[in-house]
Amino acid sequence: MNKIFIIGLPRTGTTSISAALLEHNLSVAHTAFTKHTFELADVISDAPCFSDYQQLDKLFPGSKFVYLERALEEWVPSMQMLLTKMHAKLDHKNGSFHPVLKHSFNTTFGLQQANTPLDSDHLKHCYQAHQLAVHGYFSDRDDLLTLNISKPNSLDRLLKFIGITATDMKAFPKLNVGTRVSSWKSLKHPNKINSYSAGKEHRKFFDYL
Repeated sequence: MNKIFIIGLPRTGTTSISAALLEHNLSVAHTAFTKHTFELADVISDAPCFSDYQQLDKLFPGSKFVYLERALEEWVPSMQMLLTKMHAKLDHKNGSFHPVLKHSFNTTFGLQQANTPLDSDHLKHCYQAHQLAVHGYFSDRDDLLTLNISKPNSLDRLLKFIGITATDMKAFPKLNVGTRVSSWKSLKHPNKINSYSAGKEHRKFFDYL
């Protein structure tokens, strides 16, 4: 079952790219916390994709992966803002967020281990370590596209990579700009897939976690 996984870190444009792909007859989940969500969606972005791309590569052979990059001087303060909003709910033991979401953030950003998880140098290290790991894993492969959605023709590059021909080219929508973090929730579209979709296994996740 081939998929398209968006494996850029939070605050690199995962919501914008997800919204753009809704308009190209693709079913899209921004975060996926059940096996059924992965079964239903053509495209899955954000958690757990940015942390668990290696496992997803094995579970869904033949899939394509899109790594999103963003200038560090823009990404770090944006990530600090997001973590400030989310930090208490991401606590490994007492946080109220879904376990898969907590797993992704704690795995990637070391929130429980770092003395100052919102420190600029710590976040830069996390970004660079993630980038290095992604490019190392996909070296000598042709199923990874690295994309900065703020660059010209980035949407055209994405659509060509996933095999879609579009004549009416537009730029990516600008969502979750500034301090906004929940634009996906308010977006109405028939191709959106619920992150908590229940199938015959109810809301079970994959066994590797």
